[in-house]
Amino acid sequence: MNFTKMHGLGNDFIVVEGETKLPDNAAELAEQLCNRFFGIGADGLVYILPSEKADFRMRIMNSDGSEAEQCGNAIRCVAKYVYDNGLTDKENITIETLGAGVQQVQLRVAGGKVETVRVDMGQPILNGLQVPTTIDANPVINQQIEVDGHEFHFTAVSMGNPHCVIYVDDAVHFDLNTWGPKLEVHPLFPRKINVEFVTVLSRDFTDMRVWERGAGPTLACGTGACATVVASVLNGFTDRTATVSLKGGDLLIEWNEEDNHVYMSGPAAEVYRGTL
Repeated sequence: MNFTKMHGLGNDFIVVEGETKLPDNAAELAEQLCNRFFGIGADGLVYILPSEKADFRMRIMNSDGSEAEQCGNAIRCVAKYVYDNGLTDKENITIETLGAGVQQVQLRVAGGKVETVRVDMGQPILNGLQVPTTIDANPVINQQIEVDGHEFHFTAVSMGNPHCVIYVDDAVHFDLNTWGPKLEVHPLFPRKINVEFVTVLSRDFTDMRVWERGAGPTLACGTGACATVVASVLNGFTDRTATVSLKGGDLLIEWNEEDNHVYMSGPAAEVYRGTL
């Protein structure tokens, strides 16, 4: 199996292209290959597949073997891969995802290589039962949640995958490893959830750290950055265009008022190639 190691702001993936469908043992492969001690090491295993609806199809297996409906950093990596490797010569392409449908992707090319990628991440889902949570409200804003006697307040957003955005005094130094895994599996979230801890620094800038469902702490999360800006607008904390600063770097997010779509702009990089 030939693979390419890629990352979006440090959120890293094993990218495989050439299969016609998702292998039956994709979950087992993801657990094996994503292991950072006994495998290649990554947050996820990404397959680029043919699509009947779009230019390409993306399937993402988390490092624990579960499948992710969508991933903003992975879709940027896929977009860079297909252009840089000559699978397309178009600078505007479509990529089919499991949870968010077909997404429009704009490539910004310099010297024959993709430098940054702008993705139309679609409309956020704010209905609590559709995110999903067990809360029948639309939207779910500043909702109380208790874990081990500690009280948080969260805003729920789905960007094709579920997110729980929690505002804290210092996201950069927040105890992610203690609270992330407990919130991920809280009974309020029937399909588990991605957890973002956010500190708003200005109307157009936030710090964010993420505990990803099925992967744990990662250096970046594109859908999480989108959910952060949507939640921050709903809470009145930021404007509709803001930079989200993650451990691996910054993403520019815009929640467009005219079409209600969220747009994400950021880089992707190839690290190395290998054969297993």
